[in-house]
Amino acid sequence: MSFNLATMLRESATAHPDKTLVSFLGNDITYAQVDEMSGRVASGLLQLGLVCGDKVAVQLPNVPQFLFAYFGILKAGLVAVPLNPLLVAPEVSYHLDNSDAKVLITYETFAAVALEGAKAAGGVQTFVVSLSGTAPPEGATGFEELYTGTDTGDIVALGADDTAVLLYTSGTTGKPKGAELTHFQLYMNCTIAGGLFQLQPNDVSVAVLPLFHVFGLSSVLNLSVRYGSSMVLIPRFEVGAVIDAIESHRCTIFLGVPTMYFALAQADITGRDLSSLRTGVSGGAAIPGEVIRSFEAKYPGTVILEGYGLSESASTTTFNISAAERKVLSIGKPIWGVELRVVDEQGHDLAPGEANVGEILIRGHNIMKGYYKNPDATAAALRNGWFSTGDLGYRDNEGFYFIVDRKKDLVIRGGFNVYPREIEEVLYTHPAIAEAAVIGKPDERLGEEVVAIVTLKPGFAATPEEIIEFTRGQLAAYKYPREVRIVNDLPKGPTGKILKKDLR
Repeated sequence: MSFNLATMLRESATAHPDKTLVSFLGNDITYAQVDEMSGRVASGLLQLGLVCGDKVAVQLPNVPQFLFAYFGILKAGLVAVPLNPLLVAPEVSYHLDNSDAKVLITYETFAAVALEGAKAAGGVQTFVVSLSGTAPPEGATGFEELYTGTDTGDIVALGADDTAVLLYTSGTTGKPKGAELTHFQLYMNCTIAGGLFQLQPNDVSVAVLPLFHVFGLSSVLNLSVRYGSSMVLIPRFEVGAVIDAIESHRCTIFLGVPTMYFALAQADITGRDLSSLRTGVSGGAAIPGEVIRSFEAKYPGTVILEGYGLSESASTTTFNISAAERKVLSIGKPIWGVELRVVDEQGHDLAPGEANVGEILIRGHNIMKGYYKNPDATAAALRNGWFSTGDLGYRDNEGFYFIVDRKKDLVIRGGFNVYPREIEEVLYTHPAIAEAAVIGKPDERLGEEVVAIVTLKPGFAATPEEIIEFTRGQLAAYKYPREVRIVNDLPKGPTGKILKKDLR
């Protein structure tokens, strides 16, 4: 079966070409305009000599050019590789090299760092989006050069199971892995999620979740385009900007992580008309019941509905579908076409009940093809058709699922996944550090904060502040530890393994 995810943009643009798809900094951009601009980008990319299946990395904040690039890549039959703008040069280099990206589209604010990473990867042509009109750094080309092509209207026909997006995620060991998500998986996920959110063409979503993240990409961008609705792009989360957007654009849906709801629940909204808001969708981490209650009390008529998903599951896997059918603290029930199991360490199914906590496994149309160029990791994660999430939870007698902990040591800081092993590897390069362990500690605002616990080599000295500064230069801003504790010894088991549970 042939299919291309970009077809849904063409369908919505044909149905209502003059309708606003995206509002950004006071400018409204219609469906027809996004369709045309992405078509030009598609032509521009193909004129570079790219062929079907080639990878194009997109390292952009929430700006309209993300849409032009993303749908242009898909229309051309290429694979989009979204990258976090906060990555530093060695991280950019790794992602470009591992994904086999031929082109990088980045942003003026961090172009120099991105270009350094692109040069290290070798052979990666770099284009820079500039809203200020600043010329790109030497060795890069302005993104507008990709507009010089003509929008032919063509959308390359692909197999439904062809990879559309290579989305990087990671476990607690090793380097980040690229989850291959297909055109069909992403289409099905946004289609089903939109039905659960009861999205209508007259809805307006707040698009403050980063579009490079699976939550923002699938549940905001793809979903809005699929249902012909509108969205307001906000480059970064700021309480004032979100409240202004809701009021001025009469936004009806807000999708965010718990830290955003916490901040909005504390905001002063005296005299503001936010009555248009009807639904809050929460994901990325467990949202405390008190945050739900305080938010809904401050924004009457709005209901927060929590869901659960991963990069490997193309976003939504479970969802609480309504105020009448939700359970606070639950991640809800599986969406259509998706199954969940809770198993013990031997892989045996556990009966419902809060006492029967096990690992959650997923099977369905939303599960990735595998990790790009990593058959060992794919085989470890996908066993007999079931994806091992590494999350521990249980199912109650009514079929609602609950996450209670993480089997792995993943830290979720402000909705971003932080992987301790990656930070520990950086810490071990510090000349004074003998041993290091990274854990998360509860944080009211961010959900979790990153804490590093280290021992020093005999005869060496270092302060926590020096160690924090050392990591800042080698890790993205959301990853480096904000707290370092220097101790004499780290607790270890009989094999010498550091016992993080004791540190916690």
